[in-house]
Amino acid sequence: MSEPLLQLTGVTKTFGAVNALTEVDFAVHAGEVMALVGDNGAGKSTLIKCIAGIHPIDAGQITFEGRPVSISGPKDSAKLGIEVVYQDLALCDNLDVVQNMYLGREKLSSFRRLDETTMERTARETLASLAVTTIRSVRQPVAALSGGQRQSVAVAKAVMWNSKLVILDEPTAALGVAQTRQVLDLVKRLGDKGLAVVLISHNLHDIFEVADRITVLRLGRSVAEVTVKDTTQQEVVQLITAGTLSHVPGQAEVVA
Repeated sequence: MSEPLLQLTGVTKTFGAVNALTEVDFAVHAGEVMALVGDNGAGKSTLIKCIAGIHPIDAGQITFEGRPVSISGPKDSAKLGIEVVYQDLALCDNLDVVQNMYLGREKLSSFRRLDETTMERTARETLASLAVTTIRSVRQPVAALSGGQRQSVAVAKAVMWNSKLVILDEPTAALGVAQTRQVLDLVKRLGDKGLAVVLISHNLHDIFEVADRITVLRLGRSVAEVTVKDTTQQEVVQLITAGTLSHVPGQAEVVA
């Protein structure tokens, strides 16, 4: 396999006396969907916030596109092409789709006015490139959209800025069956477009449908990295709960 787009080696993060992450190894390649799983308190959120620049790491190394990088804030992460879609989506209900996608990054015309025409066209093109067809108008207020449509807007907002890595935090939580289907199809399309995708989810059925590989965290440590086609949901559950497999692993690669 080619060199990882993002690679974390021996990453450690503490909060006072609490070891949130201990020598965690993690990697994701361009064009693949890497699922990140673990029980509550396993360190998934802390790991993502370290990648996003919200929490600086205390030890270890982060490599992006083959070179060591220092991520000390969200701006550093964004400059690298890393975008995070959090579970709460961070959308403004009172604004329309275009306004949400450009929030804080509005385009201005030569007269220092909002370039509404360019922003609307780019928003449409981005949604079309992701095959999002359920949104009737990009001038709809976000408050009028379904959960699946809102998730689509949040993902489109993330990929619009020449992003290379998109992190999705529980994208199908609280969605119905049809809306979940839309979002999972969208996740597949991100990988097909050559983006690296990190998917955090408690739903193993969703993960086994769209992910290529799975990294398992337990008690702040990376305990296994498995390939979806070579493992089972039962084995992943056992890794999440026990950190190891009771039988000699013929399929799952246990790393700790």
